[in-house]
Parts: sequence; structure tokens; C-alpha cells
Amino acid sequence: MVQDKSLGRKLFLIANYSILFLTSLFCILPFVNLLAVSFSGSAAVAAGDVVFWPVDFTTKAYEFALEGGQFLQSFWVSTQRVVLGTIVNLILMVLTAYPLSKTKEKVMGRGIYMGFFVLTMLFNGGLIPSYLIVVNAGLIDSIWSLILPGALPVYSMIILMNFIRSLPEEIEESATIDGAGPMQILIRILLPLLKPALATVGLFTIVGHWNSWFDGIIYMNNPDNYPLQSYLQTLLLSFDQIMLRAGTDYSELLAQMNVRTGRAAQLFLGTVPILVVYPFLQKYFTKGLVLGSVKG
Repeated sequence: MVQDKSLGRKLFLIANYSILFLTSLFCILPFVNLLAVSFSGSAAVAAGDVVFWPVDFTTKAYEFALEGGQFLQSFWVSTQRVVLGTIVNLILMVLTAYPLSKTKEKVMGRGIYMGFFVLTMLFNGGLIPSYLIVVNAGLIDSIWSLILPGALPVYSMIILMNFIRSLPEEIEESATIDGAGPMQILIRILLPLLKPALATVGLFTIVGHWNSWFDGIIYMNNPDNYPLQSYLQTLLLSFDQIMLRAGTDYSELLAQMNVRTGRAAQLFLGTVPILVVYPFLQKYFTKGLVLGSVKG
């Protein structure tokens, strides 16, 4: 293939790379500023001297975040939620997407089931019925109240279903001739082929569980059971009161950190797990999303 070296091609590449660079820069700079604020002294932050580099470097905000215990407790709750929630979501998505990937001739009532799932994407019972179901199920103040109400993400299930439909039918037909049953085909043949799609929907699931905060505030009566994002939400609204309850001299604490540095430190700590996980799944992400969006 002859590479196009025309002036129009060169201008397109320059414009394209410039837009991508500026977009990336606008995404990264807020995190850099957040990190700089978290490591800066309270006086410099209050004076507005901190932009992208720490001023009067200090780690007091991080020490305060990790000493209190509530941050680590909420972090542990979120970790449990992500691990258990991702496992439950992926299992249900696979078990639902596999039969729905078949034609209506092979699965009786496929259209009815598919219509039911799509309907749940458009309408829901509302907050009060959802809360009453959780209460009557005895899930209040339980980690399962954060997992079971959204146990089957329909959008991700549809991506997975379309990915399965894009696979050659001959794979299953040959396995069936060899005597394999549906579960054997799913577990031993299809699951290894589903790695890109599972990584894609798995990343959606992990980010969704990690960033969710509203259900934690609703379903948890005890603040000790808050997931991290619910705790950070209360932190943003009442950080002054949290500092007052820190058990140390308030004036001494305020001289080393203020509300902005304390919030910045804990917010940055809350983003670290996603920043760590994403690079390991990124190589599957684009492939799985494209293949699962259309039937090949």
C-alpha cells in the first residue's frame, strides 16, 4: 500500500494529533492539580499558589486520611463490593447472553425474553419500590444491598451477547457432534474466546461499582458500612466536622492542612485503584467493545 504523503494528508494528521493531544491534556491536568494540592501546605492552597506543582510540600493530608480509620474501612467495603459484584455480574451476564445469542428457532420465546430485558433499560420501578424490596429482603446494612439490585447489567449483557453471535457457528456445531453439551461448550470452548468481551464488560462493571455512591447512602444506616465513594460524598459536604472529630489539636491540624488539601488527598486515593487496573485491561478494551457492538 502506497502511503499518502499529500499536503492534505499531512494537515489532517497534524490536526488529528493536535486535537488528541489537547483532549488528553485537558483530561490529565485536573488530576495533576488535584495531586499537587494534596501535597501542598494549607497556606499555599488558600492563597491560590498551587497549580501543577506542590508548594510547601507535606504529606499531612495523606497521614490524616489513613489515620482516622474511616477511609480504610470504606476502602475495604468498596473492595469487597467490586470483587463480589464483578463476579456476580459476569456470571449472570454470561449465563444470560449465551442462550440469547441463539436464534428464535433454537430458543423458544427468545424475543419475549429480549424484550423484557430491553424494557428494564428504559423503565424502572423507581427509588421507593427499590428501597422497599431491599428492606423486605433484609439486605439493609449488608454488602449484598449494593450488589444484588444491579446484578445483571443489561447493556453490558447485550454487548457480550453480540460478541458471542459474531463467533463462527461451526465452533459449536463441531463440539456438539463430538458430544459436548451446552454447558461444556460454554465453559470449555466459548469462555476462552470471550476474553476481550469479558475484559470490556468487566471494566464497565468494576468502574460502575467503584464509582457508585448513592446506593451506599440509601441502603447503609451505619456509616461504617459506607463504600468509599459514599464516604467521599459525605466528606465533601462535611469535612470541617470530620477534622474537628479527628482527636488532635484543631488549630495545629489546620496550620498543616485545610479542607481543600484533605479532600484532594482522599479523592486522589479513591482514583488510584482504577488507574492501576485499567492498563491491564486496556489491550482488550477496544477489541471487545468493537466486536461486541455489531454482529460480524
